[in-house]
Amino acid sequence: MSFEIPDDRQYQESHEWAEETDGVVRVGITDFAQDELGDVVFVELPDEGDAVTQDEEFGVIESIKAVSDLYAPVSGEVVAINEALFDAPELVNDDPFGEGWMLEIDADDADELDALLSADEYEDQIA
Repeated sequence: MSFEIPDDRQYQESHEWAEETDGVVRVGITDFAQDELGDVVFVELPDEGDAVTQDEEFGVIESIKAVSDLYAPVSGEVVAINEALFDAPELVNDDPFGEGWMLEIDADDADELDALLSADEYEDQIA
């Protein structure tokens, strides 16, 4: 099976993606991750204004098959959350790289993104 892996963002080994625009990093989970989870039924996210730390848990995603922790790709302050997921968590399955995004972080240090995987490296990991 082939999964969508956009090359305009970076990836974590724990299957989150990060897309940086002007120091703000939008975060979600990958197409592979949503496929492995199955139907997403609940997403728990931090509040706007909360601090997150790179590689530490920022939330939880629950599907009919599993409950998984979500990990921050960078450290910083949460400046936006996708509130649509509270009423429609299935957006994560339907459009993981678009409408299914989870939060935006004002990165303390955008250089932390350098520690993440490229699209090619992530593709190798899930192969």
